[in-house]
Amino acid sequence: MTVDELLAAWAALAGDEDVQWATAHPGPSVASVAARLAAVPRPFLDDGVSVPALAGDVLGGSAAALVAQRHSGVPAVRLGASIGLWLVASEEQLGAFDPPLAYGASATGAGSAALAVDALALRVAPVADPLDWIADDDRREEAVRTFLLWSGFLPAGEDVEAARAALAARDSLARNRVLAEGYAEHRHRAEIARRLADARAREAAARYSTE
Repeated sequence: MTVDELLAAWAALAGDEDVQWATAHPGPSVASVAARLAAVPRPFLDDGVSVPALAGDVLGGSAAALVAQRHSGVPAVRLGASIGLWLVASEEQLGAFDPPLAYGASATGAGSAALAVDALALRVAPVADPLDWIADDDRREEAVRTFLLWSGFLPAGEDVEAARAALAARDSLARNRVLAEGYAEHRHRAEIARRLADARAREAAARYSTE
């Protein structure tokens, strides 16, 4: 798959990013998550790792929500998803984040571990090599901030404005004008599709209530 196709897959999956920011809850620090990411165990970086199998082990029943596994034949997607799954698995192996990742979804209803893994695999990995997340401070922070956002969190000590600005300053996609414009169009189309689906659902509910 092309980078554009992967970004389109993410745009179709992700909800409204403005809503995601508005509903995010104070969460773990960037430093605490970055330390875990930098220490990803070698088996999670293996070229032969199976994302569906790994997702099943780490996420259990939530694995069905992991869209990245459909595209795990793409090396960057596979590696990005695997690193994201390590961040989730690390809570059991090294101790929970403060607050735990599960709190983001329960407190806001707007994030989840599976969605955060998908964000790394489909939104970040196609434009920023996942190996750079380990070796480069800015790329690691970009990945961590993206992971926190789609887990339902703001980084500890930051408000929405500061967190958005910090992520925007490190956004690899924004540096590629053609890809950024294409992604904006994918998001626009996805939002229209969501609105149409909502309208059809409301219309169906109204018909049912009058029968």
